Amino acid sequence: MTRPWNFGPGPATLPEAVLRTAADEMLDWHGSGMSVMEMSHRGKEFMTIIERAEADLRELMAVPSNYKVLFMQGGAIAENAIIPLNLAGKNPKIDFVETGSWTTKSLKEARRYGDINVAASSLDEHAAQGKYTGIPSFDEWRLRSDAAYLHLCSNETIDGVEYFDWPDMAALGAPDVPIVADVSSDILSRPMDVSKFGLLFGGAQKNIGPSGLTIVIVRDDLLDQAQAACPSAFQYKTVAENGSMFNTPPTYPIYIAGLVFQWLKQQGGVAEIERRNIAKAALLYDALDASSFYVNHVERNVRSRMNVPFFLADEALNDAFLAGAKARGLLQLKGHKSVGGMRASIYNAMPIEGVQALVDYLREFERTRA
Repeated sequence: MTRPWNFGPGPATLPEAVLRTAADEMLDWHGSGMSVMEMSHRGKEFMTIIERAEADLRELMAVPSNYKVLFMQGGAIAENAIIPLNLAGKNPKIDFVETGSWTTKSLKEARRYGDINVAASSLDEHAAQGKYTGIPSFDEWRLRSDAAYLHLCSNETIDGVEYFDWPDMAALGAPDVPIVADVSSDILSRPMDVSKFGLLFGGAQKNIGPSGLTIVIVRDDLLDQAQAACPSAFQYKTVAENGSMFNTPPTYPIYIAGLVFQWLKQQGGVAEIERRNIAKAALLYDALDASSFYVNHVERNVRSRMNVPFFLADEALNDAFLAGAKARGLLQLKGHKSVGGMRASIYNAMPIEGVQALVDYLREFERTRA
């Protein structure tokens, strides 16, 4: 391995095999004489690409036939507005469970388009140093039975908090309220029962491909709930009826995503990737927990397998830690500016060898600096 290990949270590392295939096909995709970047999005060549990408994603996630897969633009941040514009047209009530920076951003944006109820917040009881470190128990949630939907973030990229169980909406008194989940940073990292959700969405740049592509998986019965003010290019019904071709889609990111889907199938699918992700996360968390030199604040039962934030006990050593990491080919370990510290994103494309290299460095740095 001659390339550095890239622990960036997104845009993030991609499988080397995918990058090599893209490089080989850059000037001429399958004898077409064109780069994918040069193709008409309505030509037969690109239609082959997008149709296979959707079919492979449906297979990998076992997407039921009554759900549409949409390839959109704008990232998850834009979806924070696009979702209420689509789902809160007939009913403005939107419930949120706040578990970190991304649900906080999402609910602030959604306030512009609906009546927001924060059904539960981990900041109330689970905060360490003013940060999110857990998920409120389901029995703490105060849902509205007549809400248009409930918004969750399955994995908080910044705070390192991840759901491993989903709420039983009937048991919580809201059987008819669909769950909407931001799955940007853990999509395809583990099996997800799509039928438990009304809508899943995520930016591709963390676990699927380059920035510029947003994936939306939405149940058919939610396609006709849009507010009148929702722009046509963002209306799920319009996008679905046009096969994600109402406007020019992000063609090259879709192509790369398709290559990643093929790579995932070659690895053994989502179940095998989950097995690897569990092993990688355990290796890193065990190293952090074995030391008092490093600290992770997240409650153990909800620690993210994808994003591992940690702090040096002596934060005066932060710059030296990052400089030493870079010198050893361990890149983008600086934590988000809103929380500080360090963060290692260990998405599907990060092999266990990269995590082992980080663990070796953690031990070396502690040995020389403690």
